[in-house]
Amino acid sequence: RTGALQRNLHEMEDPCLSTQLIDGDGVFNVSGLESFMKEVKLAECGLSYAVVSIMGPQSSGKSTLLNHLFRTNFREMDAFRGRSQTTKGIWMAKAQNIEPCTLVMDLEGTDGRERGEDDTAFEKQSALFALAVSDIVLINMWCHDIGREQAANKPLLKTVFQVMMRLFSPRKTTMLFVIRDKSKTPLENLEPILREDIQKIWDGVPKPHAHKDTPLSEFFNVQVVALNSYEEKEELFREQVSNLRDRFQQSIAPGGLAGDRRGVVPASGFSFSSQQFWKVIKENKDLDLPAHKVMVATVRCEEIGYEKVATFTADEEWQQFEEAVQSDYVPGFGKKISSLLDRCLSEYDMEAIYFDEGVRTSKRHQLESKLLQLVNPAYQSLLGHLRTRTLEAFKESFDKAVEKEGFAVAARDSTQIFLEKFDKGSEDATIQQVNWDPSKVKDKLKRDIEAHVVSVRATKLSELCATYEGKLTKALAEPVEALLDSASEDTWPAIRKLLQRETTAAVSGLESAISTFELDEATEKELLLRLENHGRSVVESKAREEAARILIRMKDRFSTLFSRDADSMPRVWTGKEDIKAITKTARSASMKLLSTMAAIRLEEDGDNIDTTLSLALVDAARPGTTDRSIQSLDPLASSSWERVPEERTLISPVQCKSLWRQFKAETEYTVTQAIAAQEANKRNNNWLPPPWALAAMAVLGFNEFMTLLRYYFLLCTETCISFG
Repeated sequence: RTGALQRNLHEMEDPCLSTQLIDGDGVFNVSGLESFMKEVKLAECGLSYAVVSIMGPQSSGKSTLLNHLFRTNFREMDAFRGRSQTTKGIWMAKAQNIEPCTLVMDLEGTDGRERGEDDTAFEKQSALFALAVSDIVLINMWCHDIGREQAANKPLLKTVFQVMMRLFSPRKTTMLFVIRDKSKTPLENLEPILREDIQKIWDGVPKPHAHKDTPLSEFFNVQVVALNSYEEKEELFREQVSNLRDRFQQSIAPGGLAGDRRGVVPASGFSFSSQQFWKVIKENKDLDLPAHKVMVATVRCEEIGYEKVATFTADEEWQQFEEAVQSDYVPGFGKKISSLLDRCLSEYDMEAIYFDEGVRTSKRHQLESKLLQLVNPAYQSLLGHLRTRTLEAFKESFDKAVEKEGFAVAARDSTQIFLEKFDKGSEDATIQQVNWDPSKVKDKLKRDIEAHVVSVRATKLSELCATYEGKLTKALAEPVEALLDSASEDTWPAIRKLLQRETTAAVSGLESAISTFELDEATEKELLLRLENHGRSVVESKAREEAARILIRMKDRFSTLFSRDADSMPRVWTGKEDIKAITKTARSASMKLLSTMAAIRLEEDGDNIDTTLSLALVDAARPGTTDRSIQSLDPLASSSWERVPEERTLISPVQCKSLWRQFKAETEYTVTQAIAAQEANKRNNNWLPPPWALAAMAVLGFNEFMTLLRYYFLLCTETCISFG
């Protein structure tokens, strides 16, 4: 009744999942194992799984035992068709209703006639593979072979122990001997004999020098169990199998059947680990289990890392942030990206948690580095936008602040405020997983702000200087022109006084205006000196302009003085005027104008230009001049004035002489015309009556005078006739 109930329960379970792991030709079924792992969801198990394999002679009921013990569906021998090989290669299935997840491997039987007596290569390879990947190895043996020298299990045990020597630093494997078709002899009596046989085989196996004296217990946890015949006592067999099955529940727990778990590979790396084991075994190389564990961890952690990088780059949130930061600053960037990175790294930690710690940590650092490499361009772009936005905001705010407060104060306060805003923005962009330093971008912002401040300062100072230069120009240009036009002894002293007064006022105004800039002393002095020099240049420029028109000015001066009297009334040349004296006065005034315009006299050091011109142009022309030294030495035969630097010379002596000659030539006509007018006036005056006649007319009146004159003419006529 119990057996029937168990069979019914077995039928209600999920169908068994299995695959051929390695075929009879030694080809590893990679795709089959990958599919099998996905179906049983092995990767989710982490370290919580166990691997059980079975070895034994061919047709010893290995598959039958596994099917009953783990409720698998391995192919069993048909007793009616005789003993033959039913399992070829290595098959794998998942045990049903056993926790944790338990993988069961059914190995091809030993001493099979199908492979031949001498072909033990595959037998050794499969045995080594089973020892490398299994936590528990079942040795299926017949009860009647215990104590026999020619027992069928002896070659198998020799093979197991020999290949064990090819495992470098192997983990301690549980070797569970399953005695089949147990006789009436109690297990308590059979087990010592079996252990003695095992020890003899162990002692007889050649060992490396390092393990020459190593006891069997260092490599194997040997346990023994006995089962009755399945064919003869099926119900008892099933009951014993059920009890044995219970021992496989929680087999990896402390004190469980699995024992040592040092070399276990995380479930997600089982496929790759198995492939590498088989590859090394096929190449007839020794297996270094610790190195293999590191190698598997390295490959799997790298694979997990690549998967996480791919997942991160495909993440929609990341893509949105990556696109957004290309065009503008994105608030909350650091917090969000930190969250995405943390999630990605946490997923890696969960999947790689059971792999070698050193490898896992190293690959985590590599993953973190790759993720940060992906994020860094976006971070740098974000800081760039933050810098640009901060700079633009600074410019706008600073321009307004300058209008309300002093330039230097506005510059300091605005700079501090907006650098603090940048700090807050860069803090918001900080990614928790890395300590990226935004100081370079901040330094660039500082330089940009300083450059803008310098530019605005230069513009403002230029505007102020231009304003005061304009005011100074306006205050000097017309007055200087008027003073130069008057050309008197006081012309240049008046100009100097005007220049000093207006320059002092302009410099004082500029000095007050630039005080808010807090310039260094040298710069301030330079600006004020420039304004002073500008005043001088205005005067000098105006003087040069007037000097260029000196001939016109001299002729105008001459014409004014010659043609008009002291009351500025036009002269009438009646003949009484002293044209010579008037001409001399007019020419002297014109010569004074020439003397005034001959040089710039902004310093008070004197010169002899006026004297030189007087001697050369006025005195030399006097008829009474007899001083031969004056006549023989021409003081104007020079290109420079005595005690006058070249840069202050407006009209050289030679030019003065030429101008004076031209001036005289062009004014000579005016003088000639005046003389002609005076002569004409004199001739007109000769047709008038003599003075006595005019006196008579004044006393007698015109009519009486004419009557008297008529009598006079008649008397004269008669007298002439009488004497005729």
